[in-house]
Amino acid sequence: MAIDFTLTPEQRSLQKTAREFSRDLLGPVAEKADAEPDPQKAFAMMKPVYVEAYKLGFAFGFLPEEYGGAGATNLDTQIISEEICAVDPGFGCVLLVNGLALMPLIWYGSEDQKKRWLTEATSDPTGEYIAGYNVSEATGTANFDHPGTGGTGLQMTAEYDQGKGEYVLNGAKYWPSSSGGWDLKGANVNMFIVRTDRNKGGKEGLSCMLVPRGTPGMDFKAPIDKVGHRTNQNNWIEFDNCRIPEENAFAVGDGDLVISKAFTWSGPVAGIAAVGVARSALEWTMEWSKTYTAAGDKPIIHHQAVGYMLADIAMRIEASRYLCWKAAHYLDMYQEEGQAFGAMSKVFSCELLFDAVFKCMQVVGTNSLNREYPLERYLREAVILPIYDAGTIGMQRRKIWGVMSDPDYDLNAFRDCRPVPFKKSMEGAGL
Repeated sequence: MAIDFTLTPEQRSLQKTAREFSRDLLGPVAEKADAEPDPQKAFAMMKPVYVEAYKLGFAFGFLPEEYGGAGATNLDTQIISEEICAVDPGFGCVLLVNGLALMPLIWYGSEDQKKRWLTEATSDPTGEYIAGYNVSEATGTANFDHPGTGGTGLQMTAEYDQGKGEYVLNGAKYWPSSSGGWDLKGANVNMFIVRTDRNKGGKEGLSCMLVPRGTPGMDFKAPIDKVGHRTNQNNWIEFDNCRIPEENAFAVGDGDLVISKAFTWSGPVAGIAAVGVARSALEWTMEWSKTYTAAGDKPIIHHQAVGYMLADIAMRIEASRYLCWKAAHYLDMYQEEGQAFGAMSKVFSCELLFDAVFKCMQVVGTNSLNREYPLERYLREAVILPIYDAGTIGMQRRKIWGVMSDPDYDLNAFRDCRPVPFKKSMEGAGL
Protein backbone atom coordinates (compact mmCIF):
# COMPACT_ATOMS: atom_id res chain seq x y z
CA MET A 1 0.00 0.00 0.00
CA ALA A 2 1.55 3.29 -1.08
CA ILE A 3 -0.12 5.39 1.65
CA ASP A 4 0.08 3.85 5.12
CA PHE A 5 0.01 5.64 8.49
CA THR A 6 0.80 2.49 10.47
CA LEU A 7 3.96 2.76 12.55
CA THR A 8 6.53 0.01 12.12
CA PRO A 9 7.40 -2.18 15.14
CA GLU A 10 10.65 -0.20 15.46
CA GLN A 11 8.75 3.09 15.45
CA ARG A 12 6.28 1.82 18.04
CA SER A 13 9.21 0.85 20.24
CA LEU A 14 10.73 4.30 19.73
CA GLN A 15 7.41 5.92 20.63
CA LYS A 16 7.11 3.80 23.78
CA THR A 17 10.65 4.67 24.89
CA ALA A 18 10.09 8.39 24.27
CA ARG A 19 6.75 8.32 26.10
CA GLU A 20 8.17 6.55 29.15
CA PHE A 21 11.19 8.86 29.26
CA SER A 22 8.94 11.91 29.05
CA ARG A 23 6.45 10.70 31.65
CA ASP A 24 8.88 9.25 34.20
CA LEU A 25 12.03 11.39 33.88
CA LEU A 26 11.24 14.60 32.05
CA GLY A 27 7.85 15.46 33.54
CA PRO A 28 8.72 15.75 37.25
CA VAL A 29 11.86 17.83 36.62
CA ALA A 30 10.26 20.06 33.99
CA GLU A 31 7.39 20.92 36.31
CA LYS A 32 9.81 22.15 38.97
CA ALA A 33 12.02 23.96 36.45
CA ASP A 34 9.01 25.74 34.95
CA ALA A 35 8.25 27.19 38.38
CA GLU A 36 11.87 28.32 38.96
CA PRO A 37 12.03 32.15 38.65
CA ASP A 38 15.70 32.25 37.58
CA PRO A 39 15.87 31.22 33.88
CA GLN A 40 19.46 29.99 34.09
CA LYS A 41 18.73 27.86 37.15
CA ALA A 42 15.66 26.47 35.38
CA PHE A 43 17.78 25.47 32.37
CA ALA A 44 20.54 23.97 34.52
CA MET A 45 17.96 21.86 36.37
CA MET A 46 17.34 20.04 33.09
CA LYS A 47 20.92 18.77 32.70
CA PRO A 48 20.40 15.36 34.39
CA VAL A 49 17.36 14.75 32.18
CA TYR A 50 19.34 15.83 29.12
CA VAL A 51 22.08 13.33 29.95
CA GLU A 52 19.48 10.55 29.97
CA ALA A 53 18.08 11.81 26.65
CA TYR A 54 21.62 11.78 25.25
CA LYS A 55 22.05 8.14 26.29
CA LEU A 56 18.80 7.22 24.55
CA GLY A 57 19.99 8.90 21.35
CA PHE A 58 17.44 11.71 21.47
CA ALA A 59 20.03 14.51 21.56
CA PHE A 60 21.88 13.65 18.33
CA GLY A 61 20.11 10.60 16.92
CA PHE A 62 19.22 12.51 13.75
CA LEU A 63 22.93 12.61 12.74
CA PRO A 64 24.20 9.97 10.27
CA GLU A 65 25.48 6.69 11.64
CA GLU A 66 28.91 7.24 10.09
CA TYR A 67 29.45 10.13 12.52
CA GLY A 68 28.07 8.35 15.57
CA GLY A 69 24.40 9.25 15.25
CA ALA A 70 21.49 6.85 14.89
CA GLY A 71 20.57 7.92 11.37
CA ALA A 72 17.03 8.65 12.52
CA THR A 73 14.70 9.78 9.76
CA ASN A 74 12.62 12.94 9.93
CA LEU A 75 9.59 10.72 10.54
CA ASP A 76 11.36 9.03 13.46
CA THR A 77 12.10 12.47 14.86
CA GLN A 78 8.38 13.31 14.62
CA ILE A 79 7.50 10.32 16.79
CA ILE A 80 10.06 11.19 19.46
CA SER A 81 9.31 14.91 19.46
CA GLU A 82 5.56 14.58 19.90
CA GLU A 83 5.99 12.46 23.03
CA ILE A 84 8.60 14.79 24.54
CA CYS A 85 6.71 17.98 23.72
CA ALA A 86 3.44 16.60 25.03
CA VAL A 87 5.19 16.81 28.42
CA ASP A 88 7.53 19.78 27.94
CA PRO A 89 8.07 21.60 24.63
CA GLY A 90 10.82 23.73 26.16
CA PHE A 91 13.03 20.67 26.57
CA GLY A 92 12.03 19.56 23.10
CA CYS A 93 13.40 22.87 21.84
CA VAL A 94 16.76 22.14 23.50
CA LEU A 95 17.02 18.93 21.48
CA LEU A 96 15.78 20.66 18.32
CA VAL A 97 18.48 23.31 18.55
CA ASN A 98 21.18 20.63 18.47
CA GLY A 99 19.91 19.83 15.00
CA LEU A 100 19.62 23.45 13.89
CA ALA A 101 23.26 23.93 14.87
CA LEU A 102 24.76 20.75 13.36
CA MET A 103 22.53 19.62 10.49
CA PRO A 104 23.90 22.47 8.33
CA LEU A 105 27.31 20.77 8.49
CA ILE A 106 25.81 17.71 6.83
CA TRP A 107 24.48 19.86 3.99
CA TYR A 108 27.31 22.39 3.55
CA GLY A 109 30.32 21.34 5.62
CA SER A 110 33.51 19.67 4.43
CA GLU A 111 34.26 16.05 5.29
CA ASP A 112 36.91 17.16 7.79
CA GLN A 113 34.43 19.46 9.50
CA LYS A 114 31.81 16.72 9.70
CA LYS A 115 34.26 14.23 11.19
CA ARG A 116 35.49 16.70 13.77
CA TRP A 117 32.30 18.36 14.99
CA LEU A 118 29.65 15.68 14.46
CA THR A 119 31.76 12.89 15.93
CA GLU A 120 32.62 15.10 18.89
CA ALA A 121 28.91 15.72 19.51
CA THR A 122 27.98 12.03 19.45
CA SER A 123 30.91 10.67 21.49
CA ASP A 124 30.80 12.69 24.72
CA PRO A 125 31.19 10.22 27.63
CA THR A 126 29.45 12.63 30.02
CA GLY A 127 26.34 12.96 27.84
CA GLU A 128 26.31 16.71 28.49
CA TYR A 129 27.39 17.85 25.01
CA ILE A 130 25.10 20.60 23.73
CA ALA A 131 25.11 22.87 20.70
CA GLY A 132 23.82 26.41 20.14
CA TYR A 133 22.27 27.89 16.99
CA ASN A 134 22.70 31.63 16.61
CA VAL A 135 20.82 33.68 14.03
CA SER A 136 18.55 36.15 15.85
CA GLU A 137 19.70 39.66 16.66
CA ALA A 138 18.18 42.48 18.67
CA THR A 139 17.03 44.27 15.52
CA GLY A 140 15.11 41.18 14.39
CA THR A 141 15.59 38.27 12.02
CA ALA A 142 12.60 38.14 9.66
CA ASN A 143 14.40 40.21 7.01
CA PHE A 144 17.76 38.44 7.35
CA ASP A 145 18.01 38.19 3.57
CA HIS A 146 17.39 41.87 2.88
CA PRO A 147 19.40 42.92 -0.21
CA GLY A 148 20.48 46.24 1.29
CA THR A 149 23.55 47.00 3.39
CA GLY A 150 24.32 49.31 6.30
CA GLY A 151 21.66 48.56 8.87
CA THR A 152 19.48 45.96 7.08
CA GLY A 153 19.61 42.20 7.52
CA LEU A 154 21.92 40.52 10.03
CA GLN A 155 24.63 42.79 11.40
CA MET A 156 27.06 40.59 13.33
CA THR A 157 30.29 40.58 11.31
CA ALA A 158 33.20 38.22 10.73
CA GLU A 159 36.12 39.91 8.99
CA TYR A 160 38.82 37.75 7.49
CA ASP A 161 42.38 38.35 8.71
CA GLN A 162 44.37 36.94 5.81
CA GLY A 163 47.70 37.26 7.59
CA LYS A 164 46.62 34.99 10.42
CA GLY A 165 44.09 32.86 8.55
CA GLU A 166 41.39 33.78 11.05
CA TYR A 167 37.96 35.37 11.16
CA VAL A 168 37.37 38.16 13.67
CA LEU A 169 33.82 38.26 15.04
CA ASN A 170 32.16 41.42 16.35
CA GLY A 171 28.57 42.30 17.18
CA ALA A 172 25.83 40.57 19.15
CA LYS A 173 23.20 37.87 19.02
CA TYR A 174 19.91 38.05 20.90
CA TRP A 175 17.43 35.17 21.54
CA PRO A 176 19.53 32.15 20.40
CA SER A 177 18.86 28.93 22.32
CA SER A 178 21.30 26.86 24.42
CA SER A 179 24.25 29.05 23.44
CA GLY A 180 25.29 29.81 27.02
CA GLY A 181 25.57 26.14 27.95
CA TRP A 182 24.78 24.59 31.31
CA ASP A 183 26.99 27.05 33.23
CA LEU A 184 26.53 30.18 31.07
CA LYS A 185 30.13 29.90 29.88
CA GLY A 186 29.18 28.57 26.47
CA ALA A 187 27.74 25.54 24.74
CA ASN A 188 30.26 22.94 23.59
CA VAL A 189 29.97 24.47 20.14
CA ASN A 190 27.99 27.41 18.80
CA MET A 191 27.11 27.88 15.15
CA PHE A 192 26.71 31.53 14.14
CA ILE A 193 25.28 33.10 11.00
CA VAL A 194 27.38 36.22 10.41
CA ARG A 195 28.03 38.81 7.74
CA THR A 196 31.39 38.15 6.08
CA ASP A 197 31.00 40.89 3.47
CA ARG A 198 29.77 44.30 4.63
CA ASN A 199 29.29 45.41 1.03
CA LYS A 200 26.78 42.72 0.10
CA GLY A 201 23.19 42.11 1.09
CA GLY A 202 21.85 39.08 2.89
CA LYS A 203 21.65 36.79 -0.11
CA GLU A 204 25.36 37.17 -0.82
CA GLY A 205 27.14 38.24 2.32
CA LEU A 206 26.20 35.71 5.02
CA SER A 207 28.29 32.75 6.21
CA CYS A 208 28.47 30.16 9.01
CA MET A 209 31.04 30.09 11.82
CA LEU A 210 31.65 27.36 14.40
CA VAL A 211 32.83 28.74 17.73
CA PRO A 212 33.90 26.23 20.41
CA ARG A 213 33.37 26.71 24.12
CA GLY A 214 36.03 28.80 25.82
CA THR A 215 36.92 30.95 22.79
CA PRO A 216 38.01 34.39 24.06
CA GLY A 217 35.93 37.38 23.03
CA MET A 218 32.42 36.01 23.80
CA ASP A 219 30.44 37.52 26.67
CA PHE A 220 27.25 35.73 27.75
CA LYS A 221 24.66 37.92 29.45
CA ALA A 222 21.88 36.70 31.74
CA PRO A 223 19.37 34.55 29.80
CA ILE A 224 16.08 36.12 28.74
CA ASP A 225 13.22 35.61 31.20
CA LYS A 226 10.29 34.24 29.15
CA VAL A 227 6.61 33.54 29.72
CA GLY A 228 6.92 29.97 28.40
CA HIS A 229 9.57 27.43 27.38
CA ARG A 230 11.06 28.02 30.82
CA THR A 231 13.27 24.94 30.51
CA ASN A 232 14.91 26.31 27.36
CA GLN A 233 17.71 28.89 27.62
CA ASN A 234 17.60 31.99 25.40
CA ASN A 235 20.70 34.17 25.30
CA TRP A 236 22.19 37.56 24.69
CA ILE A 237 25.80 37.29 23.51
CA GLU A 238 28.24 40.12 22.77
CA PHE A 239 31.48 39.76 20.79
CA ASP A 240 34.67 41.78 21.00
CA ASN A 241 37.29 40.70 18.46
CA CYS A 242 36.53 37.01 18.90
CA ARG A 243 38.95 35.07 16.70
CA ILE A 244 38.41 31.65 15.16
CA PRO A 245 40.48 29.73 12.59
CA GLU A 246 39.29 29.82 8.98
CA GLU A 247 38.67 26.07 9.02
CA ASN A 248 35.75 26.79 11.37
CA ALA A 249 33.90 28.60 8.58
CA PHE A 250 31.57 26.95 6.09
CA ALA A 251 28.86 27.89 3.58
CA VAL A 252 30.75 31.15 3.03
CA GLY A 253 28.44 33.45 1.08
CA ASP A 254 25.55 30.97 1.39
CA GLY A 255 24.50 31.56 4.99
CA ASP A 256 21.09 32.62 3.71
CA LEU A 257 20.55 29.15 2.24
CA VAL A 258 21.62 27.58 5.54
CA ILE A 259 19.01 29.62 7.43
CA SER A 260 16.29 28.67 4.95
CA LYS A 261 17.13 24.98 5.00
CA ALA A 262 17.69 24.73 8.76
CA PHE A 263 14.29 26.25 9.48
CA THR A 264 12.82 23.95 6.84
CA TRP A 265 14.22 20.91 8.67
CA SER A 266 12.89 22.22 11.98
CA GLY A 267 9.46 23.22 10.64
CA PRO A 268 7.73 19.85 11.03
CA VAL A 269 9.46 19.36 14.40
CA ALA A 270 8.06 22.64 15.70
CA GLY A 271 4.73 21.68 14.20
CA ILE A 272 4.62 18.31 15.94
CA ALA A 273 5.64 20.05 19.19
CA ALA A 274 2.44 22.07 18.87
CA VAL A 275 0.51 18.85 18.24
CA GLY A 276 1.99 17.38 21.43
CA VAL A 277 0.93 20.34 23.57
CA ALA A 278 -2.54 20.48 22.01
CA ARG A 279 -2.92 16.73 22.54
CA SER A 280 -2.08 17.06 26.23
CA ALA A 281 -4.51 19.94 26.66
CA LEU A 282 -7.29 17.95 24.99
CA GLU A 283 -6.58 14.77 26.97
CA TRP A 284 -6.72 16.65 30.28
CA THR A 285 -9.86 18.55 29.30
CA MET A 286 -11.59 15.36 28.16
CA GLU A 287 -11.00 13.76 31.55
CA TRP A 288 -12.24 16.90 33.29
CA SER A 289 -15.40 17.07 31.20
CA LYS A 290 -16.26 13.44 31.98
CA THR A 291 -16.57 14.13 35.73
CA TYR A 292 -17.21 17.87 36.15
CA THR A 293 -20.90 18.84 36.21
CA ALA A 294 -20.71 22.66 36.59
CA ALA A 295 -23.49 22.30 39.17
CA GLY A 296 -25.68 20.50 36.64
CA ASP A 297 -27.07 16.99 36.76
CA LYS A 298 -24.55 15.34 34.41
CA PRO A 299 -20.90 15.71 33.34
CA ILE A 300 -20.45 18.58 30.92
CA ILE A 301 -19.24 16.32 28.09
CA HIS A 302 -22.91 15.42 27.60
CA HIS A 303 -23.73 19.00 26.65
CA GLN A 304 -23.76 19.65 22.91
CA ALA A 305 -21.67 22.84 23.06
CA VAL A 306 -18.87 21.02 24.89
CA GLY A 307 -19.07 17.94 22.69
CA TYR A 308 -18.89 19.96 19.49
CA MET A 309 -15.96 22.03 20.75
CA LEU A 310 -13.95 18.97 21.81
CA ALA A 311 -14.69 17.28 18.49
CA ASP A 312 -13.41 20.31 16.59
CA ILE A 313 -10.18 20.33 18.60
CA ALA A 314 -9.63 16.60 18.07
CA MET A 315 -10.14 16.90 14.31
CA ARG A 316 -7.70 19.76 13.95
CA ILE A 317 -5.04 18.00 16.02
CA GLU A 318 -5.25 14.96 13.74
CA ALA A 319 -5.02 17.16 10.63
CA SER A 320 -1.93 18.89 12.04
CA ARG A 321 -0.20 15.64 12.95
CA TYR A 322 -0.56 14.22 9.47
CA LEU A 323 0.54 17.44 7.78
CA CYS A 324 3.70 17.30 9.90
CA TRP A 325 4.21 13.63 9.03
CA LYS A 326 3.71 14.36 5.32
CA ALA A 327 6.21 17.24 5.46
CA ALA A 328 8.73 15.05 7.30
CA HIS A 329 8.23 12.26 4.75
CA TYR A 330 8.84 14.74 1.93
CA LEU A 331 12.03 16.00 3.60
CA ASP A 332 13.23 12.41 3.96
CA MET A 333 12.74 11.99 0.22
CA TYR A 334 14.71 15.08 -0.81
CA GLN A 335 17.50 15.56 1.75
CA GLU A 336 15.58 18.24 3.68
CA GLU A 337 14.84 20.27 0.54
CA GLY A 338 11.17 21.25 0.83
CA GLN A 339 11.29 24.81 2.09
CA ALA A 340 7.65 25.73 1.51
CA PHE A 341 6.30 22.47 2.91
CA GLY A 342 8.34 22.41 6.11
CA ALA A 343 7.12 25.95 6.71
CA MET A 344 3.50 25.03 6.02
CA SER A 345 3.52 22.33 8.68
CA LYS A 346 5.02 24.73 11.20
CA VAL A 347 2.61 27.60 10.51
CA PHE A 348 -0.56 25.52 10.39
CA SER A 349 0.11 23.46 13.51
CA CYS A 350 1.49 26.20 15.73
CA GLU A 351 -1.34 28.60 14.95
CA LEU A 352 -3.87 25.85 15.63
CA LEU A 353 -2.33 25.28 19.05
CA PHE A 354 -3.29 28.55 20.71
CA ASP A 355 -6.91 28.24 19.58
CA ALA A 356 -7.05 24.62 20.73
CA VAL A 357 -5.74 25.38 24.21
CA PHE A 358 -8.00 28.42 24.60
CA LYS A 359 -11.04 26.36 23.61
CA CYS A 360 -10.05 23.77 26.21
CA MET A 361 -9.94 26.56 28.76
CA GLN A 362 -13.41 27.68 27.71
CA VAL A 363 -14.68 24.16 28.28
CA VAL A 364 -13.12 23.98 31.75
CA GLY A 365 -14.13 27.51 32.63
CA THR A 366 -12.71 29.56 35.50
CA ASN A 367 -10.87 26.56 36.92
CA SER A 368 -8.57 26.62 33.88
CA LEU A 369 -6.96 29.74 35.35
CA ASN A 370 -5.94 27.87 38.50
CA ARG A 371 -2.20 27.12 38.39
CA GLU A 372 -2.94 23.89 40.24
CA TYR A 373 -4.11 22.61 36.86
CA PRO A 374 -2.00 22.38 33.68
CA LEU A 375 -4.00 24.46 31.21
CA GLU A 376 -2.41 27.76 32.19
CA ARG A 377 1.00 26.28 31.41
CA TYR A 378 -0.22 24.91 28.09
CA LEU A 379 -1.47 28.41 27.25
CA ARG A 380 1.94 29.91 28.03
CA GLU A 381 3.58 27.34 25.77
CA ALA A 382 0.97 27.98 23.09
CA VAL A 383 2.02 31.64 23.01
CA ILE A 384 5.64 30.65 22.31
CA LEU A 385 5.30 28.10 19.53
CA PRO A 386 3.77 30.29 16.78
CA ILE A 387 6.45 32.95 17.34
CA TYR A 388 9.71 31.02 17.72
CA ASP A 389 11.60 28.92 15.15
CA ALA A 390 11.44 31.51 12.35
CA GLY A 391 7.97 32.63 13.38
CA THR A 392 4.80 32.27 11.37
CA ILE A 393 3.97 35.73 10.03
CA GLY A 394 7.64 36.46 9.32
CA MET A 395 10.26 34.14 7.88
CA GLN A 396 8.15 30.99 7.53
CA ARG A 397 5.22 32.55 5.70
CA ARG A 398 7.55 34.62 3.55
CA LYS A 399 9.40 31.44 2.61
CA ILE A 400 6.17 29.80 1.43
CA TRP A 401 5.32 32.96 -0.51
CA GLY A 402 8.75 33.08 -2.15
CA VAL A 403 8.54 29.47 -3.35
CA MET A 404 4.96 29.78 -4.58
CA SER A 405 5.68 32.99 -6.49
CA ASP A 406 8.38 31.30 -8.57
CA PRO A 407 7.27 31.04 -12.24
CA ASP A 408 8.07 27.30 -12.26
CA TYR A 409 6.26 26.40 -9.04
CA ASP A 410 3.98 23.38 -9.32
CA LEU A 411 1.01 23.73 -7.01
CA ASN A 412 0.56 19.94 -6.90
CA ALA A 413 4.20 19.09 -6.18
CA PHE A 414 3.67 18.53 -2.45
CA ARG A 415 0.60 16.39 -3.06
CA ASP A 416 2.46 14.25 -5.57
CA CYS A 417 5.81 14.28 -3.72
CA ARG A 418 7.66 15.83 -6.64
CA PRO A 419 10.87 17.82 -5.99
CA VAL A 420 10.82 21.60 -5.77
CA PRO A 421 14.39 22.94 -6.08
CA PHE A 422 15.01 25.95 -3.86
CA LYS A 423 16.67 28.96 -5.49
CA LYS A 424 18.14 32.16 -4.12
CA SER A 425 15.59 33.98 -6.27
CA MET A 426 12.86 32.56 -4.00
CA GLU A 427 14.25 34.48 -1.02
CA GLY A 428 13.42 38.04 -0.12
CA ALA A 429 9.76 38.00 -1.10
CA GLY A 430 8.21 41.38 -0.37
CA LEU A 431 11.49 43.20 0.19
